[in-house]
Amino acid sequence: MTNSYKTSRRGFMKGAATVSALALMAGPGWAADYPTRPVTMIVPWGAGGGTDATGRMIAALLERRLGQPFNVVNRTGGAGVIGHSAIATAPNDGYTLGVVTVEIAMMHHLGLTELTYEDYTPLGLMNADSPAITVSAKSDYKDIQSLTEAVVNSEPGTFKASGTSQGGIWHLALVGWLKSLGLEGNHVTWVPSEGSAPAMQDLIAGGVDIVTVSLAETKAMVDAGRALNIALMGSERAASHPDVPTLIETGAADFALATWRGICGPKDMPQEAADKVSAALAEIAVDPEFVEFMNGRGFNISYLDPAAHGKMMAEADALMGETMAAAGLIQKPM
Repeated sequence: MTNSYKTSRRGFMKGAATVSALALMAGPGWAADYPTRPVTMIVPWGAGGGTDATGRMIAALLERRLGQPFNVVNRTGGAGVIGHSAIATAPNDGYTLGVVTVEIAMMHHLGLTELTYEDYTPLGLMNADSPAITVSAKSDYKDIQSLTEAVVNSEPGTFKASGTSQGGIWHLALVGWLKSLGLEGNHVTWVPSEGSAPAMQDLIAGGVDIVTVSLAETKAMVDAGRALNIALMGSERAASHPDVPTLIETGAADFALATWRGICGPKDMPQEAADKVSAALAEIAVDPEFVEFMNGRGFNISYLDPAAHGKMMAEADALMGETMAAAGLIQKPM
């Protein structure tokens, strides 16, 4: 090895060290050409479910736009706590994102975690599905006004409803509706189920009078003429079901609720990275491939930009606290 080569090599190493030092001094948001390496996308729920499917499609479309792999990792367990914790506690350098779901507005009220919406950088809400109020095709109540009147004038326990486990999001939908009518949260008896499918079967069999699950989950029975969606607990009608009115527009109740999925990073994510991801998400929300994917599965696209996404998460947290207290699921004051 010649002396000149050694000198050149020492000069190169010195220069490389200087660049590395500058990068460290500049902090995690230094790279203006983000992303320069693969990004991890954490999904807090199991493979094959709706959140997993949505997260994987969004990851694929982000990869296409931003030019680096977006690798989906399922971190399940703890009723969503493990995955949501993994997103919040990841390095806030923009290289770990995740799908944050409505459960973040519920878990801390149950005492399962101290995490709240404030532990994340909201990048864009992508999906929100409100529950329908669904009755059997054989029901005496063919519209929300007649059902509401009957429920309000009934003795507690006269009507039964189902849709998920005790304390699940669809149970809270029923409680919120009843509360908006000035009734106790248990005025309609909740019959726990293992999910929407058995709840719909129970509805058709006459075991319950009402089911409160998403429109997508009622589709098979409604298409078969065995069930009827008479209202939606949403702020606006669903594009996939334009004939189903909302509670608010019918005057039956001033209440809306949704289960939702949004993309977030850890708190204090670098602005350069946040801006690039949020801009890509805005494009994805109207991408024909994404629209076809969501419509095909009965999922409602409900895009909100980062500021509106953050505001929605705060409002959902307050609403869930009030609703869960009304359901007797928490004891601490809100």
